[in-house]
Amino acid sequence: MDGAPQDLADAQRQHWQDTYRTHPGMYGQEPSAPAAHAARAFRAAGAGNVLELGAGHGRDALFFAREGFTVQATDFSPTGLEQLRDAARLQEVDHRVATAVHDVREPLPFPDASVDAVFAHMLLCMALSTKEIHALVGEVRRVLRPGGTFVYTVRHSGDAHYGAGTAHGDDLYEHGGFAVHFFPRALVDALAEGWTLNEVHAFEEGGLPRRLWRVTQSLPR
Repeated sequence: MDGAPQDLADAQRQHWQDTYRTHPGMYGQEPSAPAAHAARAFRAAGAGNVLELGAGHGRDALFFAREGFTVQATDFSPTGLEQLRDAARLQEVDHRVATAVHDVREPLPFPDASVDAVFAHMLLCMALSTKEIHALVGEVRRVLRPGGTFVYTVRHSGDAHYGAGTAHGDDLYEHGGFAVHFFPRALVDALAEGWTLNEVHAFEEGGLPRRLWRVTQSLPR
């Protein structure tokens, strides 16, 4: 499978647009637990700026800004990013936050070695094929500076929804309107080739509960 079907990708983009319109601020204002971990890891590595992929309405991007980082937030939903910008103004951190509408199937719109740290909470396990996930991590590597840190989270094949709903191949299953690529551990290890794999932390979040891995890896200096 070279790429996730285009009709699935288009449907997911529209689904997220509709979801953010219907449920503004759907994830609340408190940062996710992975974002709190990432802020500590980024600070320890001396990062000053953070790129968040799949920022949605911005609870984590805004947290990074409040923590003193300069943040570039991307998402393929203009609606979610509009909510993020409104919240940034209200929280008076808009001078620290920039946004860009971007589909991660395309190359990242940033120069080589221009970013200190990258964060992606459940973005890599969306409706992306294995080939597209590898390409995206290659782009993360390209834009990170030497010594840069990448923290991401993914639902894995031990999750209760793995194998449920509509199967799209390549460990992609659609359940309740949301398509998820469930990660086997071998994929995590493959994505860390050429990196320093600092940690793979198992945790649970939300209803069911969802079972995830939080992965922290860094580039050699």
